Amino acid sequence: MNIFSMTGFARTSGHCELGDTNFDWVCELKSVNGKNFDFKIKLPYEMEQFSNVFKSTAQKYFGRGTFSAFVELNFDKSGKVKVNQELLNMLLNIASKMTNVAQPTAGELLAIPGVVEQENFSFDEEQLMQLTELLQLGFEDCCKKLQNDRLAEGEKIGVALQALLQKIKVIVEKIELIAQNEPQKIAERIRKQINDFLAENTVSEERLAQEIVFLVNRVDIREEIDRLKTHIITAEELLSQGKNVGRRLDFLCQEFNREANTTCSKAWQVEIVNLAMELKTIVEQLREQVQNVE
Repeated sequence: MNIFSMTGFARTSGHCELGDTNFDWVCELKSVNGKNFDFKIKLPYEMEQFSNVFKSTAQKYFGRGTFSAFVELNFDKSGKVKVNQELLNMLLNIASKMTNVAQPTAGELLAIPGVVEQENFSFDEEQLMQLTELLQLGFEDCCKKLQNDRLAEGEKIGVALQALLQKIKVIVEKIELIAQNEPQKIAERIRKQINDFLAENTVSEERLAQEIVFLVNRVDIREEIDRLKTHIITAEELLSQGKNVGRRLDFLCQEFNREANTTCSKAWQVEIVNLAMELKTIVEQLREQVQNVE
């Protein structure tokens, strides 16, 4: 059983050298529930044009969920610096015209914001492609880690789903057992009502037979029981199938709930009504768990 959850988190990191530039990189990827595949990624501005490349990589591993990713580059702080000579010359010119004021020292001038700047890192086209390939591999490792994280969480969900299905199966078996005696109880009740009615009224036997058939068909829950049993088998098959079954399981939950509602409304016996209400509660628990399945 390879059930995948839609929630998880993964992180990868590494170090790289391109020319004279040294930097560390970090990839993070997290996912939560989602009806479809929704992917957003924050990249360094030099690489924003390649966002679809990372999206395509994620789509190889995941079919559904809401994904949030970011890739960050941390450059070596000991990199080159440059002096804004134009700004420095302007400040020196202003200082030279000031009288009766102590002239600023070199340290004071260099401490003025904007005079000394960290030299911007830039990549040529070849380096940018190398950087993209490197980070794409790192991101793919991140996807693999997230997939394993979602699988580990999915195994826990799978165990919970199997336990809930077993509870549903037990309840349906109880309903079926009680329902076997329902026709006799219905017949006794109808017979009493007919006798009470005929004591004061007259009605044709044909009309009476029609009403009895209609009433028996209306309260017969054998079809609902058969459908519930079929849904249980289908759900078990989906769980054994594993990946990408969340949508179908969600649809089955709707069908379980529909049959439970119909059973509850048609049943004549309080025991069946109570069991059908309990069934609805467990189906809702099943649905809540299924919302996490990819």
